[in-house]
Amino acid sequence: MNKLQLYRLLRRHKRLSTKRSPMFEQSVVAKVMLALGGALFVIYLIMYGCMMGLAVERGEYGTLMVFMPFVLVVDFLLRFMVQQTPLMQVKPYVLLPVSRYATIDIFLFSTLENTYNYLWLAMFLPYSVIALASGCSWGGTILTLITALLLMLLNSQVYLMLRTLIGRSLLWWAAALPTYALLFLPWIVNPTEKGFDHMADLYLNAGGTWWLLIAVAAALVAMLWVNRHMQYAFVYEEMSRQQKTTKLRSVSQFSFLNRFGLVGEYLKLEVKSVMRNKVMRSRFWMSLILIVIFSLMVAYTPIYDGAGWANFWCLYCFALYGITSLTKVMGPEGNYIDLLMTKHESIFQLLMAKYVFHCAVLLVPLLIMVPAMLQGKFSPLMVVAYLLLTSGLVYFIMFQLAVYNKQTLPLEQKLTGKSNIENGVQLVIELAALIVPIAVVALLQMVLGQTWGYVVQAILGLVLTATCPLWLHSVYRRTMKRKYDNLEGFHASR
Repeated sequence: MNKLQLYRLLRRHKRLSTKRSPMFEQSVVAKVMLALGGALFVIYLIMYGCMMGLAVERGEYGTLMVFMPFVLVVDFLLRFMVQQTPLMQVKPYVLLPVSRYATIDIFLFSTLENTYNYLWLAMFLPYSVIALASGCSWGGTILTLITALLLMLLNSQVYLMLRTLIGRSLLWWAAALPTYALLFLPWIVNPTEKGFDHMADLYLNAGGTWWLLIAVAAALVAMLWVNRHMQYAFVYEEMSRQQKTTKLRSVSQFSFLNRFGLVGEYLKLEVKSVMRNKVMRSRFWMSLILIVIFSLMVAYTPIYDGAGWANFWCLYCFALYGITSLTKVMGPEGNYIDLLMTKHESIFQLLMAKYVFHCAVLLVPLLIMVPAMLQGKFSPLMVVAYLLLTSGLVYFIMFQLAVYNKQTLPLEQKLTGKSNIENGVQLVIELAALIVPIAVVALLQMVLGQTWGYVVQAILGLVLTATCPLWLHSVYRRTMKRKYDNLEGFHASR
């Protein structure tokens, strides 16, 4: 069996696995919404491609290269949202009489043929058409187009390598930042308008040249080689890993939580899971770092001084952790959900503990914004209103996912795994958590004005926060009605 036959076989297996998934029919809504989101993304790319094309002066076909450093950074960040953590289903194929690197090669090729990589042509093609219309040569314009596409493929391999390493340790972010900072090196060395002009001239002159095309193609081949060996080493290290016993030198008891009964016990479980389990610890720290960055930017820089931007980012400084963390609510518990089902209303107590834990995390952006409130940049009413709206409305929406989530989230980072399909109801709830709160804020401020809008917003959040036992019990009852369906999903995705 050659690699082409193996590739076709693995593609067929993947399609059959998707069709046989119990959530395949439920994923139709998700596919439709993803298609709509992709169409909107393409429209934006076409618009930006036309804007870049209009910036081309006669004969300067390399203008696109001036924008590429910014495009590559945006693409890298977008991949964290649109591209899942790399997973390879290699276990069933280990004993087959094929090359040891064959399945890894097929996986790498599938990352290159990913549709997302070629969506960027929606920006590059309009640019090329306008550049040709402005008098640029065919040869230079086509070379620039091919180079830009190869840069996106190269970026996909850089993302794959860094995402894999970041999954093993968050310290690898220290390598990601300087990697992309190198693209702006002339500007960093001379952080003035003259330095930016020097960087722009370098990229402008390099665009549409054979040597740049060859350099990018060579870098892509090198990254494929690095990823090939790195992915193989990590995957087989994971598959052959033996269980190791570790001696704990100290165990945190959190005895002060004993007074809260079973809710306190589940709070201990939540805290210890974040401390000890690699996946949950990585998700916690990544979300917390983003909260701190956004909170500091909103509170201490003039970037978002406009009323609209300040409202938008102030809300998401509070809501960001809950939205990212609660997307997979009940996922970690899927590893031992059978034990939780043995005690009456145990799931309700678990949900209450999760709610208390996520409310406690809201103190982080609140403390960061206190100095800004003392300086008068934000009013205390505004900050309190957004805190309560997050603990009330945002968490009310996100906790509805507990009813429908039935995919087990591994407690340790994995490169091998099963393909999981998110159903349409989950996607609708996640989008509602992003859109509904900001829509409520905009409507209240438009009708009642800023001050009274904050007052009503705070009252709404306070009511939902105070009544959390009622709506969490409703979530619990609906979850128990779907108990056996959810258990089947948790077992199948382990």
